[in-house]
Amino acid sequence: MKWEAKLVKHRGKSRIAVLFDKDIKLIARIKQLEDARWSSSKKYWHLPDNKENRARFKITTTEKNLLDPKTSAEISKFSNWLRSRRYSDNTIKTYCEALKSFLIFFDDKMPEAITNDDVILYNNDFILKNNLSFSYQNQIVNAIKLYFRTIQEKTLDVDKVHRPKSAKTLPNVLSKEEVKLILEAHLNLKHKMMLSLIYSGGLRCGELLALKPENIDSKRNIVLIKNAKGRKDRIVPLSLKILDMLRGYYQLYKPKTFLFEGQIQGQAYDARSLQQVLKQAVSKSGIKKPVTLHWLRHSYATHLLESGTDLRYIQELLGHSSSRTTEIYTHVSTKSLQQIKSPFDDL
Repeated sequence: MKWEAKLVKHRGKSRIAVLFDKDIKLIARIKQLEDARWSSSKKYWHLPDNKENRARFKITTTEKNLLDPKTSAEISKFSNWLRSRRYSDNTIKTYCEALKSFLIFFDDKMPEAITNDDVILYNNDFILKNNLSFSYQNQIVNAIKLYFRTIQEKTLDVDKVHRPKSAKTLPNVLSKEEVKLILEAHLNLKHKMMLSLIYSGGLRCGELLALKPENIDSKRNIVLIKNAKGRKDRIVPLSLKILDMLRGYYQLYKPKTFLFEGQIQGQAYDARSLQQVLKQAVSKSGIKKPVTLHWLRHSYATHLLESGTDLRYIQELLGHSSSRTTEIYTHVSTKSLQQIKSPFDDL
């Protein structure tokens, strides 16, 4: 009697699939096992993944999110389509992981048989049940919608899925005094230079690390940000104080390919190492807040607004596609609030 057992995913849960040619005696024995189910689409029986069943069916490998060949093929098609349309590597990875989660949940169903009701079921029985974030749910919905429209050539009305309202969180902003403490904490010129340039231009971490020496235009006093988020180029003003620091930095480090290189010449500085540089600076400065690199960008935008810079220019400097994204800084600017006198002062 020949049979094969393997780990599979069924509706987000690990199961053990048992494959064999039709055998009445074996079917009868499997039916007696707890929670044994038949998959009509995959043509195999599957059981709970537990110690007893692993021992019974000689499953010795650890689960590594084993994918059905069909699921792997669909994800590969989707990945190739995204790459051919020049989606960023991060977007491709995010969308493919989201689609994988969805298809694994419906492992017993062919993709072409999936309906709107299945999407709602996935939302309720997986996303909401596991208290997954709004942003993750949004990624899933966007990935599903795009996959079915492009690969399956069918339209799912995923907008019927009830989405929770996103939290109205405000950006975290440091005072100018706090920023100064952080930027002056390091004696290492490269570390000081990287953090200072992020704040002085409102750069994202990835934008800073992608900079090349030729992106610094000292004659026009600008920094050229190439291929930033949304595949957009933009320019930001180059502070004269930053330019003086950069000249000293050039003489000492002599960067070749990237403006900030790691221990191996020609390779960009590592993002995780830069995060550690900030963490050390925050610790040295005595600031107790959980500061991240993006806080420096938020602080740059807010300080510009408080100094009277028009919101439209701030939008251009930050590279925001929508003015609504930039308008959030009006909620954390304290310049107008400080002019309001509390009625408590008149008591």
